[in-house]
Amino acid sequence: MSTHTIQAGDTLSVIASSYSLALNDLLAANPGIDPQDLQIGQAINLPGSSGATKPGSQGGSSGDGDYVKYSGPASNFPSPDQWASYAYLWPANERLMKLHDSDTEIGHIKTAIETVAAESGVDVRAILCIIVQESGGDVRVGSTNNGVHNPGLMQSHNGVSFDANDPQGSILQMVKDGTEGTKDGDGLKQLLARYGNYYEAFRAYNSGSVNAADLNDPMGATGSYARDAANRLMGHEWSGM
Repeated sequence: MSTHTIQAGDTLSVIASSYSLALNDLLAANPGIDPQDLQIGQAINLPGSSGATKPGSQGGSSGDGDYVKYSGPASNFPSPDQWASYAYLWPANERLMKLHDSDTEIGHIKTAIETVAAESGVDVRAILCIIVQESGGDVRVGSTNNGVHNPGLMQSHNGVSFDANDPQGSILQMVKDGTEGTKDGDGLKQLLARYGNYYEAFRAYNSGSVNAADLNDPMGATGSYARDAANRLMGHEWSGM
């Protein structure tokens, strides 16, 4: 991660603007910093400036539209090059997070998504949309347990939950658990490698099994899971999303 050295007249808003960063992201990259007590010569972190590639962070469509009832195999679902851009999807989903989370927590989520996408090779848009699908982006979401303990932002396989004593670290770990897997179960990265496409990976993430001919076959879980994910990734909006 690159740094900026505080100079006379600097504020976090000025620094964020000069590097084309969101202020929340800059705050999230510098936990414990006092914005009112910046010292000349002090070094602060610049998020997302390491040069690491974030899959899915460039390109994409303009989003918008109504819910589409995709069905059948993965080939009937929109390909990643048809998905809405990350620039469109982030603010569209951020507004849902604001129902639960503070601005600082939302900044931590965004930084975690982009960090883990660069580490794992999983599309940044897929991570974002599965977070919203699983938890609404609520860092304090409860766990489910239908034979497997599923905690956290991505309802991972026996991973971690939010820790108020370490918000940034626990948010990062929740995103890692869901994307990169845990010692007890696969994440999106492993499932994508196994199935070769995002929609079968989503189906497996939700139910553990896949009927490749019909991705709306619930296999004991949520029938519309892959279809809902596709609509989120296209930037579609619907009641109850």
